[in-house]
Amino acid sequence: MKKKILLVEDEGALRLLYQEELEEEGYEVFTAKNGKEALQKLRKDRPDLVILDIIMPEMDGMEALGRILGEQKRIPIILHTSHPGYQEDFMSWAADAYVLKSIDRKELKEKIKELLEKRESH
Repeated sequence: MKKKILLVEDEGALRLLYQEELEEEGYEVFTAKNGKEALQKLRKDRPDLVILDIIMPEMDGMEALGRILGEQKRIPIILHTSHPGYQEDFMSWAADAYVLKSIDRKELKEKIKELLEKRESH
């Protein structure tokens, strides 16, 4: 069965790009453009992992992170941002991984695989 990933990214072009790449890797990908939408999809689609942008309108990634963890403690969350400064934010430590956006998405894909495997073995 395909693993489900919820991709939360406010930039449409990036959202599409990441979605296509992750689907090529064999994942089922649901997308949301902000934290508010992410919470609705989380309840409806029950993803196995969440990729969360930080800087977004309506509800940013940090607020969404707190709310997601409040509802589902076991779900792996990857913070995916182009702003390294947020790594110092204690709230980001609640995420399972922190990956900087890059042209090469190898690190992101490896992190997804690693966290999904870890989740399965528990």
